[in-house]
Amino acid sequence: MTSTKKAGTNDPSIKDIQLIFSVLTDAEKEYLEKNHRTLKYRKNQIIYQEGEMPTGLLCLGSGKVKIFKEGVGGRDQIVRLAKAPGLIGYRALFAGENHVASAVVIEPCTIFHINKEVVDNLMASNNKLCINIIKSFASELGFSRFRTVTLTQKHIRGRLAESLILLKEIYGYEEDGCTLNIYLSREDLANFSNMTTSNAIRTLTTFMKEKLIAVDGRIIKILDEDMLERISRLG
Repeated sequence: MTSTKKAGTNDPSIKDIQLIFSVLTDAEKEYLEKNHRTLKYRKNQIIYQEGEMPTGLLCLGSGKVKIFKEGVGGRDQIVRLAKAPGLIGYRALFAGENHVASAVVIEPCTIFHINKEVVDNLMASNNKLCINIIKSFASELGFSRFRTVTLTQKHIRGRLAESLILLKEIYGYEEDGCTLNIYLSREDLANFSNMTTSNAIRTLTTFMKEKLIAVDGRIIKILDEDMLERISRLG
């Protein structure tokens, strides 16, 4: 199965997705090139929903995605923020289970869909690919356990400071070296920090008064990264 849309000059290609596939042989890379679909998503589009059965491996070629789970009272909890290049939804795929969370587009993205049969064939022929996938699972599991502890034990200031630092580590800064290269709503920032939106707004305001950050709409500039890291460490 080939791409569903002809790629433009600047469009990402499956060849650009090194990640776990860097260990493939030339023949395996050609097989992968011929057996994937290229999918385009607009902002706020749902990629997959909680309860759905995955049909293949989803490789994020460009854009930004949030993975969230609906909690008590309908309040969402963002469990992961993904960027390209990266994999999403693969835990359920390899577990043979339905998705336990949903994925929605934050910024327009390109996703390469690889059928489960194709992935299985590549894993059967390449042990190094299996090792890379295990490493990816282990890394994400470690991060999830870290966040579970910090989001339940830290105070509000510590949680929000940690989230801002994580956003910097995941998406980086813009060219000015201080503006986060991600624009989240107050609600999303709250859902990522395990707090109410009102608490997130109040804490952002406090950080602004302390000259730790500057905020203009969804644009956040980090002015004192060292102090934010200290607040995060102290919890």
